[in-house]
Amino acid sequence: MDGKKRSQIQPGQTVDIVLKQDQRTGKRTRGVVKEILTRSATHPHGIKVRLIDGQVGRVQAIVDGEEV
Repeated sequence: MDGKKRSQIQPGQTVDIVLKQDQRTGKRTRGVVKEILTRSATHPHGIKVRLIDGQVGRVQAIVDGEEV
């Protein structure tokens, strides 16, 4: 699943995000969602989230089967 719909993302899910400084290269960072920052139901570049370790980025993929 991609990360463009807010309803598909829940705190505790494992996701791949792109950090602001990695947007040009598209390098992904894997982590667990702490909170959802985007207020709208959808976003064309991915829903913005904060990971448990404090990093903020836009969700590019939801990793299936891994929940904390």
